[in-house]
Amino acid sequence: MLVRSGPRFIRCLNSFSRKGFLTSRFGVQINKNHGEQRLFSAKAQAKTKETKLVQQIKTRVSATGPMTVAEYMKEVCINPMSGYYMHRDVIGSSGVITSPEISQLFGDVIAEWCLNEWIKAGKPKPWYIVEIGPNRGALSDELLRVFSQNNDAREVVSLHLVEVSPHLSQLQELKLCGTVSVVKDVLEADDSRRHLHLHTNQDNDELMYKHNITKHGVPVSWYRNLEDVPQGFSCIIAYELFDAFPIHKLQKTNEGWREVLIDLDDGTGEHHLRYVVSRGPTPASQFFIDADETRTSLEVSPESGVLVQEIAARIEKEGGYSLLIDYGHDGTKTDTFRAFRRHALHDPLCEPGTADLTADVDFSYLKKMLKGKAITYGPITQQEFLTNMEIKSKFEKILASANPEIHKDLIASYDMLLGPEHMGERFKYLSIFPVDMADELKRDPPTGFHKK
Repeated sequence: MLVRSGPRFIRCLNSFSRKGFLTSRFGVQINKNHGEQRLFSAKAQAKTKETKLVQQIKTRVSATGPMTVAEYMKEVCINPMSGYYMHRDVIGSSGVITSPEISQLFGDVIAEWCLNEWIKAGKPKPWYIVEIGPNRGALSDELLRVFSQNNDAREVVSLHLVEVSPHLSQLQELKLCGTVSVVKDVLEADDSRRHLHLHTNQDNDELMYKHNITKHGVPVSWYRNLEDVPQGFSCIIAYELFDAFPIHKLQKTNEGWREVLIDLDDGTGEHHLRYVVSRGPTPASQFFIDADETRTSLEVSPESGVLVQEIAARIEKEGGYSLLIDYGHDGTKTDTFRAFRRHALHDPLCEPGTADLTADVDFSYLKKMLKGKAITYGPITQQEFLTNMEIKSKFEKILASANPEIHKDLIASYDMLLGPEHMGERFKYLSIFPVDMADELKRDPPTGFHKK
């Protein structure tokens, strides 16, 4: 089974102007499997379904020219009318599965990590738990369950969720609080004709758009941007977030680095859209390539770099730490852009708006963006992190006290989390700490990032 989650928060930055950098509408097409230029096939075939989003993209490209892959990802994921995440339940049985939903033990371990680092910092208060892109709220719910059992934490903790999707914010409220303003619309996941209505606060001084009390008695608030969250000592969590941030796809040619773009396919191609390569340099191909780069194709996410720098600046100023968990690599992979639909791989250009788009996170790029701005540990694999957190002994205790009838399911869940063929090797962990904690971290490195 393919296990995949998607973006919960995508910051929409202004894109570079592309005037003068784009390929001709009738240029060469990219072989998406090998990154090669090739001429169109002369064999005619039926086009795939033309979704509402395809129609909008065709109108835009006809007016302004081919779009970057980053622009395409934004349209597909968070277009207000047709975006994949804006009007449907895309996580769980009808969409994707996340680690907190596979095993409660995962949430226990992450909560333990957060608590350990808070205690080592001297238990500062107030203590803000900030999750950016919190899926359906499963991880936050597990964290609060554990924190509510700790007398010191229970008195000072509050939850702050950064979420741009109206639909997902409703699901999170339902999970965390047991109440939601529009329950019926939330539960009817596949009816695209319905529209959710949030009761937003119009006071410019109040940057949260929703507030409630969780079933664990912890106050929770929702925001659209990290910068809107109140300042204070924070534990910032980003679980399966950066893999959904927009990427620029870049390719090395005989003429130098060029950018892969998405254009209309009015010819005989299978889809209404196609990959093309820019005729000349683009801002992305000029500014995001290191001089010592050895790969011939790569993916870069400038917005990911902006966000990790924002996280670093926040914890440097107010105190705190951060944990990033995602599909990823350490600067070794090249072409990872793909789509998932109903747990299966799907062509990213086929019926946009009906599938989740993703690309593996380049943790080497994130670390480069944090150089001199924060102290980082990792990336290490999920298997390494959970093993260092002594998950095996915790699992053995659970197994010993569990009904033998569910042993098989428990073992399968454990293997899903740690097995190298499942999540154990695919997920990477990166922790971020303020520069001024260098001496303390040398004496006592962060839990989970070293063997005990």
